[in-house]
Amino acid sequence: MTDLSAFPIAARWPAKHPDRLQLYSFPTPNGVKVSIALEELGLPYEAHAVNISKNESWTPEFLSLNPNGKIPAIIDPNGPGGKPLALFESGAILLYLAEKTGKLLPSDPILRYETIQWVFFQMAAIGPMFGQVGFFYKFAGKEIADKRPLNRYVDESKRLLGVLETRLTGREWLMDEEYTIADIAHIGWVRNLIGFYDAGELVGIKDFPNVLAWLERGLARPATLRGLNIPPRD
Repeated sequence: MTDLSAFPIAARWPAKHPDRLQLYSFPTPNGVKVSIALEELGLPYEAHAVNISKNESWTPEFLSLNPNGKIPAIIDPNGPGGKPLALFESGAILLYLAEKTGKLLPSDPILRYETIQWVFFQMAAIGPMFGQVGFFYKFAGKEIADKRPLNRYVDESKRLLGVLETRLTGREWLMDEEYTIADIAHIGWVRNLIGFYDAGELVGIKDFPNVLAWLERGLARPATLRGLNIPPRD
């Protein structure tokens, strides 16, 4: 049996199936990237809910796996060379899982790097900007009387949606006919912006029909839909 005792996080979130990939996450836009990928890939894994609303990602056990205190993170007991691999940062995990399986990432070198650039686009732009809209529109930031920060992030989110809208013109997915980690990286964030944040009207989402159609196609995928609720909230 695989021994995960070298990882302190396993003491707080013990593995029932230590031979499987261990996912430490919560169903946020960043967290569901990895659960969606795992569901799409069909890899055996075990999900552990790290409740960020209870600050569980700042416990010593979780920080031993990700010193940045953010979900998601994984331990793959069957990493490169058969050795365990601990990994954090959702984009890095997506790339690792795609390369591990040879799926969700084109094999052609040019298309491979093009896919990776769209993952980086989500990490660097879509996530941070959409997240700020959520903070200033729905959460604590909404109490701030000065609306210039909210307006700044709304305007930038509209611009970024325009980038996606242009990219998706005449395309089924961000990489044409192939569903990839680039799509997976974005789906939770776009869904959250117009759903959980309830900011669809705020950003004029109806002005981006290609994005809406792409999101609908993504949410029609059974594996992707399952991944959006893993691990389940308490």
